Amino acid sequence: MAALSYHEQETIENTKKLRRLIRELPPFCADFFRGIEPRTSSRTRIAYAYDLKTFFEFLRQENPLLKSRDLRDLPLSVLDEIGLMDLEEYMEFLKCYSSADGRGEQVNTERGIMRKISSLKSFYNYFFHQERIRTNPAALVELPKVHEKEIIRLEVDEVARFLDEVEDGEKLTEKQKAYHAKNRVRDLAMMTLLLGTGLRVSECVGLNLDDVDFATGGLRIHRKGGKEVVIYFGSEVEDALLDYLEERRQITPQPGHENALFLSLQRKRITPRSVENLVKKYARLVTPLKKITPHKLRSTYGTSLYRETGDIYLVADVLGHSDVNTTKKHYAALEDARRRSARNKVQLREHEPVKPGP
Repeated sequence: MAALSYHEQETIENTKKLRRLIRELPPFCADFFRGIEPRTSSRTRIAYAYDLKTFFEFLRQENPLLKSRDLRDLPLSVLDEIGLMDLEEYMEFLKCYSSADGRGEQVNTERGIMRKISSLKSFYNYFFHQERIRTNPAALVELPKVHEKEIIRLEVDEVARFLDEVEDGEKLTEKQKAYHAKNRVRDLAMMTLLLGTGLRVSECVGLNLDDVDFATGGLRIHRKGGKEVVIYFGSEVEDALLDYLEERRQITPQPGHENALFLSLQRKRITPRSVENLVKKYARLVTPLKKITPHKLRSTYGTSLYRETGDIYLVADVLGHSDVNTTKKHYAALEDARRRSARNKVQLREHEPVKPGP
């Protein structure tokens, strides 16, 4: 039997996690998750499960009739007992609340509140369209206004300094330098890859040895939703990967991780969290006032590609955006600058050269 890919393993783990979460919710919730499975990813369904758990915990905390009842005992009819006012109270509750599962005080931004209310709207819509509930108060709830966040990215000089720091580690503490000596080539390969291709962190850690084709300069990756595509890398990425592969061949991976491209010190496939921590560690030394994450490296690549090509559709395709409007929203400021620069590009009439005076 062939070894499972990282994407397949992740899907199996997410499926198991979702099943555990569903068992903590009222029984009718399982119908909702079966209903939305064909059009959602396992990650999306897990997010819905967490959001619904927060909603039902709110009902138990705020409704005296439900306080003593187990979530598993709640019938579907409880949804018909909830009105618009209750859901507006829930929105207020989401701003700051104490978690029932021991995670302490929870705070949601506008985006967090919007996501949880959107989850609830989908939940109510499912049962309303199935004609299993009489009312749909969630459809009347107005989503909070979300203020657009400034797009944070590395500037050209910061990219160079960031990679220099990954390579030489001069500003690291003595303890960090000990780890850096062992991981320098690997870290430089990963950071160069992220900055040179715009990969998502999950796509990066999911790479296998046989996903890299140096003959064509291509990488086989799994996009969100499981779609398999090939993206291409340049000479800087190629050099960094070749240097790392020389080192990688000397490592004997743990069983089950033999084909993973990037390995941790434990000789297992490196995790997304580990890559996130590495990016933050190096970025803090270069640009301490910017909160840089792997996704910000992705934005940095998208910005560079758009500045070089001016092709928003190419940027959307390379980054794997299913809707080009998502790309346009992220690079609107750059698009506006390009439009302004075009104002004098088209000449309507040929001007006579100015004659010199007598």
